[in-house]
Amino acid sequence: MHDAGGMTACAAGFVARVGARGRLPLDYSVASLRVVDFLVDGVRKGGADRERAHDTLVELGAYVGEVLVRRAGAVWVDLDDRQRAWFGQPVGVRMPDGRVWNPLGKVVNRFAAGGTDDSLHTFYLTLHGRARRTPGRGATARGAAA
Repeated sequence: MHDAGGMTACAAGFVARVGARGRLPLDYSVASLRVVDFLVDGVRKGGADRERAHDTLVELGAYVGEVLVRRAGAVWVDLDDRQRAWFGQPVGVRMPDGRVWNPLGKVVNRFAAGGTDDSLHTFYLTLHGRARRTPGRGATARGAAA
């Protein structure tokens, strides 16, 4: 399993591998999370169980987390023992307001549930603690695009 320092590279490797093959629009935009929803559903419908799909789900989770890093002002963090027990993952993202979220777990939940209730696109849009645009400035307080 990856640590926080390796998640950006994990996401980039996934984008390079999948993007070259399928020309999917994985550009780290919020809209690209709809593609991730589609990909998770495809893995599930393809008949893979969670164990066989593990590596792909981690890569998809890394991608979702990297969207949070690039678009919402989050940073990758290694979770402490209590957080690992709660989230079931070793890494997460910390939002500008200090909240910690679990993008890898959100991908696993989408895979397990197989429905639109666990949309990763909706997860981003309803996410608490992300950096927001400052009225009139077009940028967040941290300088990242929202």
